[in-house]
Amino acid sequence: MPVPIPDKPGQLFDNADSFGMVFDEAWKRHERSGQHQGLSAEEKKQRAIAECREHPFMLSNPAMAEQVADFRIRLLGL
Repeated sequence: MPVPIPDKPGQLFDNADSFGMVFDEAWKRHERSGQHQGLSAEEKKQRAIAECREHPFMLSNPAMAEQVADFRIRLLGL
């Protein structure tokens, strides 16, 4: 199930910005729940990406979605 955009529930778009917002929220939710404890950065990324697996951008361009995830991690210091 895709994670909704926090300020626009139910709206997901097939673009990198929409995916980045959803990825950020999935990452933060995992951190708050303690699910990231003891995991490598790559494992954390893969868990957050798995939660976004049905996002339109992930479905249409999975390689670019992974690059967006890497960028968001670097940009936000996740």
